[in-house]
Amino acid sequence: MNWNKTFGVLAIISLYSSIFISIYISPWFNWMNNALSDLGNLSYGSASIFNFGLLISGLFLILYSIKVVAPHAPKTSYFLAFNGFCLQLVGLFCENYGIIHFYVSVLLFSSLIFSSLAYFIERRCYLALIVLLEIPIWALHFQGMLFKGVAIPEIISSFLMLPWLLKTMINAT
Repeated sequence: MNWNKTFGVLAIISLYSSIFISIYISPWFNWMNNALSDLGNLSYGSASIFNFGLLISGLFLILYSIKVVAPHAPKTSYFLAFNGFCLQLVGLFCENYGIIHFYVSVLLFSSLIFSSLAYFIERRCYLALIVLLEIPIWALHFQGMLFKGVAIPEIISSFLMLPWLLKTMINAT
């Protein structure tokens, strides 16, 4: 077994467990009206769980990128490490930081596309193109044609990244 793959598994587990634990302890959270980042607002009890989850998940993603992805998809590994860094920035500059938080969040979700395209180009993995579905979802959201909150587009965007990321775990030597 390649223990370096554990970093990828831990990135996924820590990310989604911190999100769903934060939601569980936040009865006020509403998928239609909130952003996931609302869970990291320092005025809520979920903030430490949510923000720490983003920080640690970002670290695990960076380590996974360096240890596992770099040998078989070096360009993708740079983008994926950048995704991990952006994830950390979202946790560090929680929504209490206002516009800075907005910019790092946009950077995170935009960078998912670049990582996926890099993986498609390097490995010809058509599964990576699924992430392009986030573009119309975000376009509809910003045109006011979806929900008031961004939690649903955020979670969908993250889920669209999973298929090819899991494939890197299976295919890495």
